[in-house]
Amino acid sequence: MQHATIAVTVKPGSRAASIGARHGSVEVRVKEQATEGRANLACRKVLARALGVPLASVELLRGAQARVKIFRLATIDPAELAVRLARLRP
Repeated sequence: MQHATIAVTVKPGSRAASIGARHGSVEVRVKEQATEGRANLACRKVLARALGVPLASVELLRGAQARVKIFRLATIDPAELAVRLARLRP
């Protein structure tokens, strides 16, 4: 099965959880602070919900301690990811 990867800029400590895609980049805002992996888990949950995939299929590949993270989405291919990201745009 194919999978897609996505680069995400995470903004921990935000007032509310949200996701936005513009100019080819994805930004996820989460309420949780970047301690003990809380913001990473929250980011996975936001991505899963927004993209309509199971939480278990969202895997953090790189950037556990960085703002820019690379995630693998195990249940969708790159073309489908592009379609779903296009729906996120304002």
